[in-house]
Amino acid sequence: MTKNRLISVFEISGSVLAMAYALLIASNTGNEILGFSLLLISAILFAGWGYLDRRWAFFALQFFYATSAVIGLIRWG
Repeated sequence: MTKNRLISVFEISGSVLAMAYALLIASNTGNEILGFSLLLISAILFAGWGYLDRRWAFFALQFFYATSAVIGLIRWG
């Protein structure tokens, strides 16, 4: 798989998972564990995108989102 194709896969799948996370958390339907799990996966995908595309500030931001996801998983788990 080429670098540009991999970046597209990371970008699109990370975005879809982040949207699903936001809807699950906002819906307040008891799906917090699933939501924070999706946030963690999304942050990993976005970190891969940031690394491959050399977007270092975006890459660093994903550590904040991943930490938020882990905190959410611990608090709601």
